[in-house]
Amino acid sequence: MSTTRVFLLASALARLIERERRGHLVRQGFFPDRSDRSAHVQVSGDSGHLILIAHHATGPREEPAEISRAQAEALLELTAGQAEYLSIPMTIASHSTTIQRFVTPTPLDLISITFKQDKTARKFQHPAWFGPEVTSEPAYQVRSLALTGLPPVPAVEITNEALHGLLDALDNRSGEPQPHPTEVSRVPETSEPALDPEAEQELDGLNIEDSVIRELARSLQPQRR
Repeated sequence: MSTTRVFLLASALARLIERERRGHLVRQGFFPDRSDRSAHVQVSGDSGHLILIAHHATGPREEPAEISRAQAEALLELTAGQAEYLSIPMTIASHSTTIQRFVTPTPLDLISITFKQDKTARKFQHPAWFGPEVTSEPAYQVRSLALTGLPPVPAVEITNEALHGLLDALDNRSGEPQPHPTEVSRVPETSEPALDPEAEQELDGLNIEDSVIRELARSLQPQRR
């Protein structure tokens, strides 16, 4: 049985992941809970689904049914609460991972990592760029966010270790050793040599490391008050 652990994610880091991985928009609408079951409707791309969740003594049992986008859109208007987020897939240490960048009901960034075995999930040591874990907090479930809103969210600190950890995760996305042309880029921008337009365009086409590091560096700068 698979197990999923959920963590907060700093918005600056989530934004950088989005720039490389993109993602797809998901809209979900939730009907009021009943004692024996719950239901919600989902629209993603051109497809729609109505998901019924039956509550059994052995645990919840999900029963999805595919419906047309038009039908899903019509059902969304009847729901008690909605959530809209950008879903960005990643792979971390061979585990399926999803970043959720919420737009509605309020901005929030979560990262969920799924494990095939519960034992592996318990032993997992999350990377430094993950924020606090919220797996056991129902307030951070999509249904709760849509129906009751966002709870108080602790600030997620961005450290040098977190930045370097994310860069490593992005750089090794294929699971194979990658060249690291980023060492020079880690020097402050004022000390970087100027590049002619043709060379700049070539670098932009080959990789995103330079722009990623620039954005990360700006995120670390103290905020003016």
